[in-house]
Amino acid sequence: MSTNPSARIAVIGAGSWGTALALQLVANGHQVRLWSHEPEQIAALQRDRENRQFLPGVALPAGLIPTASLAEALADASDCLVVVPSHAFRTVARQLAGHLSKGFGVAWATKGLDPGSNQLLHQVAQEELGERPLAVVSGPSFAREVGDGLPTAVTVAAEREPFAQHVAGLLHGGRFRAYTSSDMVGVEICGAAKNVLAIATGIADGLGFGANTRAALITRGLAELIRLGQALGGRPETFMGLAGMGDLVLTCTDDQSRNRRMGLALARGESIEAARARIGQEVEGVITAKAIHGLAQRLGIEMPISEQVYLVLHAGVSPAQATQALLEREPKPEFH
Repeated sequence: MSTNPSARIAVIGAGSWGTALALQLVANGHQVRLWSHEPEQIAALQRDRENRQFLPGVALPAGLIPTASLAEALADASDCLVVVPSHAFRTVARQLAGHLSKGFGVAWATKGLDPGSNQLLHQVAQEELGERPLAVVSGPSFAREVGDGLPTAVTVAAEREPFAQHVAGLLHGGRFRAYTSSDMVGVEICGAAKNVLAIATGIADGLGFGANTRAALITRGLAELIRLGQALGGRPETFMGLAGMGDLVLTCTDDQSRNRRMGLALARGESIEAARARIGQEVEGVITAKAIHGLAQRLGIEMPISEQVYLVLHAGVSPAQATQALLEREPKPEFH
């Protein structure tokens, strides 16, 4: 059971990850209203008592109430957890602002950057929601496995330690462990950048480059992630933890990862549109690659793997050409 007494929680976003976290919260004894902006999806959830589109085979318990009304989702809520794609985060935060009382804390489990501004999501939340407790939930966590009750560990980061402990307490229970951190910047950069690197690893595996290449990409990708994260103020230990190395390894090596599957599809010669249709859900790394590229250029950070992913996705470079460009780079010290 959760370390917090029973709470009424609004989970904003009824995709696979939002549904899985809603299930975890209900299992911890909380009442959850699960919101989607699509009335048709909510009607299906209410009828089937199952998210057949995004998390099939897992029954929705009685304590989980689907709703298409944001006002209903937030009525009498004690907590709010946002789980929408990064490109929708600003719009949803703006909608939430009119429903939340002053000082009402907001957490999110979205991984990515704001595509319009390249901002971290806590910066977007501060702009749209004003001064209030904020927290991000991240780490190596496939929705399917959380929905099936398999052991999982995540990090909850907040600048205010009591709020990090509060959100972690809501989620922590059963086979789900929640650790706390005060490094929101580091955790958010990890959650965004690892998706881009997973596309790179998928491309390499799809081209048949083998385990040696995969290990090299993960390791050198981590170096890129660290350079960017530290330039923005993230702490070194974060990149070695669940939100960093843990999530990077998970996303780069398992075909449950939508971003890895995108890379595999690109290596087969599929278009981005065809791969998206086959995957059937948002692939965060596609839009995040552009935001990461913009950040790296602004900060003067060298990120060759991420740059080649950006060029494949947004500049018409082929996976083979991108790979050759990486192989032709001059040798240099590993640590500098």
